[in-house]
Amino acid sequence: MARQERAIRTRRTILEAAAAVFDERGYTSATIGEILDRAGVTKGALYFHFGSKEELAVGVFEEQLAIALPPQSSKLQELVDSGLVMARRLRSEPLVRASVGLALDQGAMDLDRTPAFRMWIDQNTQLLTEAKERGELLQHVDVAETAELLVGSFSGVQQLSHLRCQRQDLERRVVVLFEHFLPSITVPAVLARLDISVDRAERLLAQVRREEEAAVAVETSVSSAPSGPSVPSGPSGTSVPSEPSGPSVPSVASGA
Repeated sequence: MARQERAIRTRRTILEAAAAVFDERGYTSATIGEILDRAGVTKGALYFHFGSKEELAVGVFEEQLAIALPPQSSKLQELVDSGLVMARRLRSEPLVRASVGLALDQGAMDLDRTPAFRMWIDQNTQLLTEAKERGELLQHVDVAETAELLVGSFSGVQQLSHLRCQRQDLERRVVVLFEHFLPSITVPAVLARLDISVDRAERLLAQVRREEEAAVAVETSVSSAPSGPSVPSGPSGTSVPSEPSGPSVPSVASGA
């Protein structure tokens, strides 16, 4: 377990270093050597996690969606939440900023930047599909076209905010985007219940942090608890076999 946790931390350190170098130098000018120096890890450690500079870039792309938000009764509310939280993370998390910067880097001719958009489009397509199945969308809505339009609109809004004021007003701009976008696709009764407030992302992220801290506290409590009683012996003096444990469950991490 300790080895696995160390590997997770190392991978995160490498990603953060790569994101910083990509953000400062651009993808084409960034070198593996610079990333190694920034991360303070060996070349072997880096290549254990990432086989190339392009794989590093894809790892940075994936950080856009690497967060699990609380489920909601409305799939359109989850769609709104993902956009508002993305806006907040763009302002506060260097890895997410680097991901968007890479996706929009016109000079990165040798990097396939489509995965960054495809991942977000796929996420929005899934949410919109489920929303339509639940009757939250108007009948005329084409899910695939709507997902692509939303990602394209968000990308333009965040770029404008970045150029105008270093994204300081991004949450408000995304709220305005949703206020104009949602009435054209949403059933009125559902639209009336959606929370599209500027401070919603901060409230959601605070909830995520509380849940993560509670999970860590439980894990720490379990790991520090005293061991149970010794295994009793059977009639012949042999140990009674304990019940086999089930398979371990991997942790799951959840646009430009």
